[in-house]
Amino acid sequence: MDQIRTGELIRRLRMEMKLTQKELAEKLSVSDKAVSKWESGKGCPDISLLYGLAEIFGTDINVLLSGELEKNESEKGNMKKLRFYICRKCGNIITSTSEAAVTCCGSRLTAEEPRKADENDALVLEDIGGEWAVSSSHPMTKEHYISFVAYVRDSAAMIYKMYPEWDLQFIMPMYRSGRLLWFCTEHGLLYRDIKP
Repeated sequence: MDQIRTGELIRRLRMEMKLTQKELAEKLSVSDKAVSKWESGKGCPDISLLYGLAEIFGTDINVLLSGELEKNESEKGNMKKLRFYICRKCGNIITSTSEAAVTCCGSRLTAEEPRKADENDALVLEDIGGEWAVSSSHPMTKEHYISFVAYVRDSAAMIYKMYPEWDLQFIMPMYRSGRLLWFCTEHGLLYRDIKP
């Protein structure tokens, strides 16, 4: 932890919340002199206070430790670049339009890298009068199954949750173009670009 950078960040976040040093100190049950020390870079918060600070500021402990807020300026929320964070312990699906710090079940998650599906892995799409009927012969056992299918286009995303031991089949609206993604518990995130 860089005391100076962390102190500057604490000061910046405190001022954005329009809190005085005394008000922040009261929330943490410390003295306002302690807060002043942190902000001037002459000391740093005890590790036991980091969770409380992160909660007050609505941030992550890692942000406080690094002393900087990272902004994802280049992405600007582009849905076509939607990232999928999948917890392999509980099956939780978390999405973000840019890089994010995501944890689940006590583990830090990294965004899954989609790879183009080959003929054997591809989902079957059938035009049924303005809608897509989506199906697959992929195994759907408790150990090996597709846990979700997502359709992403420039301004929207739809996620269809799948369950082991159920057939993979559903109907979705047909749009001009987009990307169909699915997550296999053994092979990871796959995709297919579709155009009606």
